[in-house]
Amino acid sequence: MRVPEFQRLSELRHKGWKNPAGDQFFEKELQIADNADKEAAKNFFKMIKGIGHDMHRLTDVFRIHNPVLDKQRILDMRMAPGGCLGIALQVNPKTRAIGFGLPKCEGGHNVLLLKHPTISAKFIDITLLAADMGWLDIPNDQSRCGEILAPSIRPGQALDLIICDGKHREASRLTLTHLALGLGHTKLGGTIVILLHKVKSSHTLQLLHAISTFSSVRLYKHPRFHAKRSLFYMLATIIWHYCSEAAVAIQGWRRMWEIAMLGTDDTFSQAIQGNVRDIDVILKNFDPRLAVLGKHIWGVQADALYSLSP
Repeated sequence: MRVPEFQRLSELRHKGWKNPAGDQFFEKELQIADNADKEAAKNFFKMIKGIGHDMHRLTDVFRIHNPVLDKQRILDMRMAPGGCLGIALQVNPKTRAIGFGLPKCEGGHNVLLLKHPTISAKFIDITLLAADMGWLDIPNDQSRCGEILAPSIRPGQALDLIICDGKHREASRLTLTHLALGLGHTKLGGTIVILLHKVKSSHTLQLLHAISTFSSVRLYKHPRFHAKRSLFYMLATIIWHYCSEAAVAIQGWRRMWEIAMLGTDDTFSQAIQGNVRDIDVILKNFDPRLAVLGKHIWGVQADALYSLSP
């Protein structure tokens, strides 16, 4: 890909792989995140609020345009600590919200967002929401059946804004849940904001290509927070999920979720490999659009990595 920002980032990454200081820097970041004390948790909350505030200021992504105020709905699938949801509710103060958070005993974080009368918080592992994923035929011989949860979103409930922020110990299964569950409940013309990793990885590339066929997609990376890492936000707006492209994508994500839920690690890995479309074909048609989408992301990360150079 002949995009100057991408070429520069690739060169800096290559240098970083040869430099032990780069590995030490990111290892330290991971240790801080996994062992955050109260002060670190407050700083993390402040950071996420800052990302949400600046992202909305630039893109207006959290504004709900549904004129019927009592019908406006937000779903935050990873609300802890609550930074992005807090910004969304500042923009839409009368909107009702459902917030899912992983229980603390399973590695979840505290919700630091002040109590809000319009938020209904549920502390569950959303990757187990089989009924919400449209999957009701649960085999009795599966060891995980006891974990699978009943519906948590009212059938037919349409949501204006879906926020999928945060990370998870089973990232692949979480992303599949975000996509299939979120799009299955998004209102026509609604919005999904999801945190992703590596614009040009095969998985992310497929995802961006698929969603761009039934929504307006743009990418956002904060110039300071997470700047050195390959994390970025995909903002999918004006979602048209009743088209055939959306139906095929959602069905595929649900099928992969089922394999991840009931299969072994090996069968899931095999399914991922077997599900990979010809990346060269995608790039041939999507490469010009990808260059426009990724230019900002690669530029921000390249500038941040250059600041680490000796």
